[in-house]
Parts: sequence; C-alpha cells; structure tokens
Amino acid sequence: MRELRVVYRSSAATRGIRAGVLRSPHDAGRVLAQILGDETVEVFGVLLVDIRKRVLAWHEVARGSLDGIQTNGRDVFKAAVLANAAAVVVAHSHPSGDPTPSPEDWAATSRLREAGELLGVEVLDHVIVGNRRYCSLRESTDASGGAGSGGIHAIISEVPAASEEGPSAECGR
Repeated sequence: MRELRVVYRSSAATRGIRAGVLRSPHDAGRVLAQILGDETVEVFGVLLVDIRKRVLAWHEVARGSLDGIQTNGRDVFKAAVLANAAAVVVAHSHPSGDPTPSPEDWAATSRLREAGELLGVEVLDHVIVGNRRYCSLRESTDASGGAGSGGIHAIISEVPAASEEGPSAECGR
C-alpha cells in the first residue's frame, strides 16, 4: 500500500505570481490571466481557495488542443478535495485570444456548480482567459441578472498594469 500525500510546490507556470485573497472576479481574473495568458492550446485548471477566499494553489486539470479540451467533474474536484479547499475558481484558456464564453462553457459551469454542491466545494467563478484578457462568468451573470445564455453578454476585462483598474467591455463589440 502507498501513502497519499498532497504537496504544494512552485512550478514555472506559477512562480512569481502573488495570488493572496480573492475579493472579486477581477482578483481571480488577474491571477488567472498571468497563469493562462500565453497558452497556445486550451488548458483547464482550478484555483483552490480556503474558507477566507485565500488562494491555496493552482492545479492544472487538463491540456487540450487549439479548439477543445475534455474534462470531467472527478478530475476538476480531485485536487480541491485532497487539499481540503472550501471553494474553487475553475478556469480555462482560449488560445484564439477571444475569451468570449461558448454555450458549452456556460453548460459546463452549471454542471460543475451542481457537482461542487454535492461535494461541499463551492464553485466561485469560471474564468476564461485569452490573450491576457479574461471573462468572468460570475461577473457576466451578475451584470445580466440571469444565467449565461441567449441575450446575455459576457464582460471582457483587460488585465491592468500593476496598479491600474482594468476597463471592461461587453463581448461582441
């Protein structure tokens, strides 16, 4: 029999990134744009968060192709359960540079939220990153007053310089 251990260590993808506490979708978007902003294929992962919304770790769940990726709930939540995370921010890259969410992105977010409820791990947000810009599905849902489908515009934000606030714009403009 083998002993299971969870070990946190820096990787090239996360070295030098200070995540701290996630107080808003902008905080998560800023961190995730640094991690996923230069990816040339779709990459899906999770920020693991404690009860006080402090980032514990980044976990890359899967790496796909230019236009797709396969993930499942088991793989998404495995690291969260092992790390005793209270919540996660799921994220993936759009190597096209356009972080506009697809209908599949909205559907996957809904399924992951349901799975997280069963496991006791809250899905705080789903952030899509493209060309160092990001789209927070939570922010887009809050701004529109509903779930993300037909007629709802995702909000795309630029990653600001160190101390600036990022401008936002609706997708499709």
